[in-house]
Amino acid sequence: MIKKTTSAIVLGAVAALSGTTAMADGHAITVGYFLEWPMPFQFAKVNGTYEEALGMEINWVSFDTGTAMSAAMASGDVQLSVSQGVPPFVVATSAGQDLQMLDVAVSYADNDNCVVRSDLEIDADSAADLAGSKVAVPLGTAAHYGFLRQMDHFGVDLASLEIVDMAPPDSAAAIAQGSIDMMCGWGGSLRRALEHGNTLLTGDEKTELGILVFDVTSGPTDWVAENEETVAKFLAVTAEANAMWNEGSMKDEMLPVIAQDAGMDLEATEQTLATFVFPSVEEQLGDAWLGAAAPSFLSGVADVFVESGSIEGALDSYEGNINTGPLASAADM
Repeated sequence: MIKKTTSAIVLGAVAALSGTTAMADGHAITVGYFLEWPMPFQFAKVNGTYEEALGMEINWVSFDTGTAMSAAMASGDVQLSVSQGVPPFVVATSAGQDLQMLDVAVSYADNDNCVVRSDLEIDADSAADLAGSKVAVPLGTAAHYGFLRQMDHFGVDLASLEIVDMAPPDSAAAIAQGSIDMMCGWGGSLRRALEHGNTLLTGDEKTELGILVFDVTSGPTDWVAENEETVAKFLAVTAEANAMWNEGSMKDEMLPVIAQDAGMDLEATEQTLATFVFPSVEEQLGDAWLGAAAPSFLSGVADVFVESGSIEGALDSYEGNINTGPLASAADM
């Protein structure tokens, strides 16, 4: 059974921030991100482009999960989170945390998945054999949502599984040691786990089932309202870095910088980025993303968590948690 609910994680987690953090006082902000999760924004991060554009210091703090990002934003230690997964965003807002989705950071169906230990010889045709397995899942994350949807697709009863809450780096080590039967995670942890196991569904197969996987930039509603210009400038720098990467001519210059900042080697960074899609600002503001589809998708994610007993209830609507104003302003910068 699931040992603790995701709403309890959001309300009770204490973020352990490394390094110096500063509250947003007009002179500095603190921004959360992930290591081993390479993205074009890191080229701008390393080169000080954000500080130059915002005219203030930025303290960058790395996290293991999006739920930890939510906790840090709730405590006021972090003002913006880059690449927070949609499920942890939904879990936090469903539990009463007032957060806003500000952009689509990345889409990555092939870089978030569940891995079954190789020696079990379980694949899509024999997924029913997972009954009785010990599964490591970072609760309240995109990996958790994907896990729930996959188990529902294969007809695997959650009650037949021993589900433990575990961050992907730890679960990758656990599956290598043979102490768990399946792990769910992303990025470098997923790559390491795949050395010892196999997925049940590919990214394309998940997408066909409607298991979308994307991250957002998020921030506390009150802080965003008080700092709309700062947020717009931040998103504009991110969008410029994405456009630079998508255009292609700067990839050789950007790749080693991104790799070093992500704590990865060049080959792994290139392989990971090849599975990522960075929509343009125009695409993000369109109907396929924030312009129309996002509220209903958030409701769908919430419904999955409610049905699994992971959260107590969903909001009537998530439209109020999507703020396209700063992104629209960023498009004009």
